[in-house]
Amino acid sequence: MRAGAHLLSRIGRIAGIGAVLIAAAGAPVVVGASPALADCATAGCPAPVPLPPGAFKFPPGARWQYQLQAARDAKGTACLYPSTGGINTGITGTSFATGVTVAPTVFDIDFQTDALCTGGTITQENAAAVSALHAQGAHVIGYIDAGGRESFRPDFPQYQSFNDSCGGCLFGRPISGFRNEFWLNINNNVFGHDPNDPAGTTESAQEFILEEIAARLARVKADGFDGVEFDVVDSWQNNTGLTISADTQLQFNTQLANMAHQQGLSAALKNDVEQIPDLLPYFDFAINEQCQQYKECATLQPFLNAGDAVYQVEYKLSTGKFCPQANQAHRSAILKTFDLFDTPWTPCT
Repeated sequence: MRAGAHLLSRIGRIAGIGAVLIAAAGAPVVVGASPALADCATAGCPAPVPLPPGAFKFPPGARWQYQLQAARDAKGTACLYPSTGGINTGITGTSFATGVTVAPTVFDIDFQTDALCTGGTITQENAAAVSALHAQGAHVIGYIDAGGRESFRPDFPQYQSFNDSCGGCLFGRPISGFRNEFWLNINNNVFGHDPNDPAGTTESAQEFILEEIAARLARVKADGFDGVEFDVVDSWQNNTGLTISADTQLQFNTQLANMAHQQGLSAALKNDVEQIPDLLPYFDFAINEQCQQYKECATLQPFLNAGDAVYQVEYKLSTGKFCPQANQAHRSAILKTFDLFDTPWTPCT
């Protein structure tokens, strides 16, 4: 999922939409829930797997860049920087705080190369970009959509096969604003057949998804990334067309973080700010969209209090509306546009 898909859920919470809506088919759809109703004690979260010695710990205060689509020419038809999969490794911008030209030292990019740079389908990974960034002293986060199905990914046929085997149990509604992406059913109480397993076997939807994510994590590690961003990990408070509880979300998210640590990768919590008190022992830093716009930045303070980084991106506010607050709180904040191309990039520090 690219940026901005959390907008609907946040508007819903601000407007006071109730915790459960009834879908057209009659199934309950969890849109929001009181965080007090869920914690790791009731969710059955696994024990935290610590980040192993020698793994990179993303530093607070570092300037970061967020690029999830390849840089392209003015017509939008040609990939720029093809040797690094469309990633602009030399980007610079003007610091809000100092007015001088600066460069990021942390990059958050997709672990797979944008299809624009590979003939229209994804056929390679962004290892070349990681190598180039490491050569200039930067560190790199690999983006993974953990809670959504993306039809443009090479492993999509496996998701489709599982969904077909269980009568459509795996896919929920489209993710708002993203026509090729649908919410995934992360529950343990629906079952289907994993096409990678012997015929006649079944497993839960959650087990299947976690196995697919494990395969992606193995590639993130092999490509040399230093950490991973798990996106779409707040389905419990969105209009997904599925019944996903806050407890289930906690149980799913904690397993993701443990899997990252088992690969020696730092794990970033993306949004899901209401569950930070329970997720803080599992995740190493936070990536947040629009906390200033939606007045949620205070929820990120536990990460900062623990000495962990908070990487913030705003899309709609001018830098004067969020940079002073972010700089004072020691959040690493940038201004981007929703499409998350290489530019614009305006750092607060």
